[in-house]
Amino acid sequence: MKILELVNATKVFGGLTAVDNVSFSIEAGEVSAIIGPNGAGKTTLFNLISGFLPPTTGEVLFNGEATTGLPTDKVAARGLARTFQLVQLFPDLTVHANVRVGAHLRSSGGIWSALIRNRQSRQQTIQVNQKASQLLEFVGLQGCADLGATELTYGQQRLLEVARALASEPKLLLLDEPAAGLNTQETSHLADVIGQIVKQGTSVLIIEHDMNLVMKIARKIIVLDFGKVIAQGTPLEVQKDPQVLDAYLGGVDYA
Repeated sequence: MKILELVNATKVFGGLTAVDNVSFSIEAGEVSAIIGPNGAGKTTLFNLISGFLPPTTGEVLFNGEATTGLPTDKVAARGLARTFQLVQLFPDLTVHANVRVGAHLRSSGGIWSALIRNRQSRQQTIQVNQKASQLLEFVGLQGCADLGATELTYGQQRLLEVARALASEPKLLLLDEPAAGLNTQETSHLADVIGQIVKQGTSVLIIEHDMNLVMKIARKIIVLDFGKVIAQGTPLEVQKDPQVLDAYLGGVDYA
């Protein structure tokens, strides 16, 4: 089943075509990856998928329904969450509170219910707190719940972003360079977390420069260069593609 499909998606900024007639699909229940040199259009592509930018032309389909041009909150409500290339946490909140914010999308009762603190609101608060604690344990941050977000190491902050995104119960999680700045041990832990995310039913699409991580966890890889898809397929197919070797991998065998 296709959880995501792009059909001839293009994004033009003035005279610059950042994403050029891109078409691909992502299967549900898998980890897929987008790779390419800096400036290839990867983050712009994520912005089109998540609703941060509308495509100039083309379509974005999520779970078989067009989301082209929908605002970010509407796309998120349909089951898509993302992290960013640069960590974007709430620095004045605790680690636990950052995850609770992520659960807001799936909460019910509205502002009035929260103000009058009725039974439904109190029960919902308990459930959100429990979910936040479970997600922190899931990513390995259970001992950091009461710390400020800025007290975490950079690698821990990356994991906190993942936990916060998962709090919205997404069907598809977009991770923008999640291994950037991580050491070998942290990257290995991240790979394990991503594997568990997929096992629990959430599909994952990542942008990543760490080719060892990509080749280890991705079932499908889409390669961008100058905004165009130059190759797509399994890790083995992609790493043997002459265009990919010329544009990005530099002849290194990651098998």
